[in-house]
Amino acid sequence: MAKKLKDPTTALFPCPVVLVTSVDANLKPNIITLAWVGTICSEPPMIGISIRPSRYSHKLISESKEFVVNIPSEDLVFAVDYCGVVSGKDIDKFKQAKLTSVSALQVKPPLIEECPVNIECKVKNIISLGTHDLFIGEVVKVHIDEDVLDEKGKVDIAKAKPFAYTVHEYWSLKEKIGFYGYSKKGS
Repeated sequence: MAKKLKDPTTALFPCPVVLVTSVDANLKPNIITLAWVGTICSEPPMIGISIRPSRYSHKLISESKEFVVNIPSEDLVFAVDYCGVVSGKDIDKFKQAKLTSVSALQVKPPLIEECPVNIECKVKNIISLGTHDLFIGEVVKVHIDEDVLDEKGKVDIAKAKPFAYTVHEYWSLKEKIGFYGYSKKGS
């Protein structure tokens, strides 16, 4: 089969979609939608998130050295998109996206109650890569809704309903469920 050659680009897909929470110096929470995120170490457990330095959340996480990765389910796709297309510098994303802030146990940024999985992280390192900085966060606590666990205590993906981002579209694990910016159409 013939292949079409492309110049170097971010061709990896699909990417998990997460909502990352942070706080400012006054503990005012913020949310950013990210798709450039992944597990980068198992012992100790670490997650990497990449954020442009121009983003408001970049400043908050750089200063506080803490964040929470919240894994949303498919029913949150509208709120996820919204949190990715507006700045928390100007608005309260929790209020506007109708999401609930819940205190974390080991970090200052809150959990998002509506997300079935929440992962508290403390920044271990920040690596400047170019257009983005990679925040390496050590996992310090994981919260999982009991109703998405199977009988062995593991996350049942069918119940958690995570989704992915690829080429400006959101996809469930079986079909397209939205596209980048659709929450702003008609508003």
